[in-house]
Amino acid sequence: MHIGDKLTIELITTEDGSPSLYLPHLLETYHSRHGAVREAMHVFIQNGFRHVAPQFSVVEILEVGFGTGLNALLTCQESTLAKQQVRYTTIEKFPLNKEVYEAIHYGTDRELYLELHQAEWEKDVLIHNHFTLHKTHDTLEKFESKHTFNLVYYDAFGPPAQPEMWTPELFKKIFDMMAAGGVLVTYCAKGQVRRNLQSCGFLVERLPGPPGKREMLRATKP
Repeated sequence: MHIGDKLTIELITTEDGSPSLYLPHLLETYHSRHGAVREAMHVFIQNGFRHVAPQFSVVEILEVGFGTGLNALLTCQESTLAKQQVRYTTIEKFPLNKEVYEAIHYGTDRELYLELHQAEWEKDVLIHNHFTLHKTHDTLEKFESKHTFNLVYYDAFGPPAQPEMWTPELFKKIFDMMAAGGVLVTYCAKGQVRRNLQSCGFLVERLPGPPGKREMLRATKP
């Protein structure tokens, strides 16, 4: 499969049976090979959404990296179960083309998954009564928002592939867009990333990581 004319994408199956994508030119997968769904549930749902949701009547989420749409899908499902209002803003510079996302299957909620991908960009789209999606085709550097976020899913490719995405400058930009008590979660637990987050004012916790990773990070704005 290809994005555009040049970049090859390989569809892979991770250890929990769920799919992910591999980019040979970056030597990067979109999710952990130890389990795409398992990783997303642990990092973003269990230690992010479920941690934050009880504190806010509406959870304003910013996702850095829409990718395959897995985090949005799981969050949409969670918001339905919890009857929790969610406004979900997601930034993606390189959206997957139709051929690629239609080849991906995450369980039985196929209609919802496709609806998320087919939702119009650059506008609010009501997916269901508890979940509004806003996809923006942009970079984090240029992104601006009128919303203040309670929860940030930081799901960019890792520092070896995208070092520019893990700088103090970008973390400070996110810090300034967050509400007091807001939380950022990421699978990446590198020491330099932790120090960069702390330099912006975040209180940073090391938490047990998903299978295959010893730790993850959760950063809270005081």
